[in-house]
Amino acid sequence: MSSQIIQSQTTQSQSIQAPWQTAALLIARLIFAGVFLMAVTFKFMGMGDTAGYIAAAGFPFPRFLAWCAALLEAALVLCLLTGAFFTPAALVAAAYVLFLGFSFHGPSHWAGNQAEFGFFIDHFSFMAGLLFAAVHGPGRVLSLNPGWPGRA
Repeated sequence: MSSQIIQSQTTQSQSIQAPWQTAALLIARLIFAGVFLMAVTFKFMGMGDTAGYIAAAGFPFPRFLAWCAALLEAALVLCLLTGAFFTPAALVAAAYVLFLGFSFHGPSHWAGNQAEFGFFIDHFSFMAGLLFAAVHGPGRVLSLNPGWPGRA
């Protein structure tokens, strides 16, 4: 009986959200979406430059990959802003950020430019935030998907 009461209290406390928590979730979603929006905007403004950067990293089909990256980032912006498919989008974004960190700022780049190490570490900070967001979901306000897998 006591475990039912504790479970009921836990469920109630999880469904009640303080205004500061709601604001924090909305701000975090805006920041995540803003970062990807800036990235996709730069890609669409200079698809050739993006393809050149991808080619310089040694990837084949750089123009195709640049368009794939732009479309993925555009989809992530929509998911992060609306809350639709939020948890899967945050997980995909985290994997994407990890891939970008290693591919474009990884250890092979550090000898030529020490700043690359900083860029590499920044990707992990961003990835940590995305993983945290994936666990906690988009929040209940201004979200097309207020829950997340496993939450009632």
